[in-house]
Amino acid sequence: MSSDQSNGAEPQPKNAGQPEKAPRSMSATTTRRALAAVAAGAVVAAIATFAIAGGFNRSENLPAHSTGSGPQATGSVEGDAFASAAAGDCLDWTPSNDPQEDRKDVAKVDCSEEHRFEVAAPLDLSVYPGAEFGPGSRYPGALRFAALRDEHCVPAVDTYLGAKFDPYGKFSVGLMFPSESGWAAGERTLRCGLQFSSTAGTLLPFTGKVAEQDQSNIWDPGTCIGINQNVPTDPVDCAQPHAFEVISVVDLATQFPASMPTVEDQDKYLEGVCTQAANEYLGSADALRNKTLTLFWDNLELDSWLAGSRRVNCSVGKETDAGGFSTITGSAKGEILINGAAPVPPPPIPEGRSIPTPLPGAAPVPGN
Repeated sequence: MSSDQSNGAEPQPKNAGQPEKAPRSMSATTTRRALAAVAAGAVVAAIATFAIAGGFNRSENLPAHSTGSGPQATGSVEGDAFASAAAGDCLDWTPSNDPQEDRKDVAKVDCSEEHRFEVAAPLDLSVYPGAEFGPGSRYPGALRFAALRDEHCVPAVDTYLGAKFDPYGKFSVGLMFPSESGWAAGERTLRCGLQFSSTAGTLLPFTGKVAEQDQSNIWDPGTCIGINQNVPTDPVDCAQPHAFEVISVVDLATQFPASMPTVEDQDKYLEGVCTQAANEYLGSADALRNKTLTLFWDNLELDSWLAGSRRVNCSVGKETDAGGFSTITGSAKGEILINGAAPVPPPPIPEGRSIPTPLPGAAPVPGN
């Protein structure tokens, strides 16, 4: 079965189709906006390539259908776990790069164990008006399934979580649907649900039910996020090429226990907190400058705050002039390469000077 891809709960770019927001916020406003454009462009390109399992067309013209007895098996070849999965069930499988083998061993697991999909509601296409999904109908295909996800699964997830879904958070809306063989066998009941996907779209395992945990879109300190054409991808070992390295997790509720802070107030607070975290993580106050890295952090949106998300990441990376990320190899705690070369520390700041050292060839500073 699939989640927006034939044969499986589809890999998708993180937050694809969801309200646009840069996954990372640089400390400088201009840099923050430039990286937002890069991240958004990557999402658009991925939507054109894949059938995405997220999306926020909030049309509720045809709500998901379910009965008191839950979804019914319809002679599908997809197996008992998919045929009987109901709201609250958690599903897992062995991922494979071969689309013919991927998701063939879907099984129900206890939600306290690692899983890749949490069912929010069944979607029975047999009650859909018209003959589009009737007996003997043509397999809809990935794009049509993606449209169905947008129309039905977003409101289904909102209902399932009691309107506490963070559209910018760790989890995204997904749709699991039968493979072509399952469709030919008569399977018409799909499953809307929640999944955790990386920036590049790989479905990652998670534990616990979504309603019982913080949905903040964070990574653990020490996590390095891979890179492809200057755009962040999946978590990788820091010895591998990557875009940035997470250095800390900050709980904004400690500083702002009541109402949500503005982005400006978040930035003022995070500048100090993330700077201190960088000094401690890298081992000195000069390390960030000497390694020519950029410190940046995330911001929380109102929808995230209302859903209960309070935590953000501080990270270090290296921006490019074009607005993406440079390629870093090695953990920022030690020796690193940036685009294959060791960073060259800038000239030291002369003691007692408040005026920066002029660049070679620059006009002399008046009074000097």
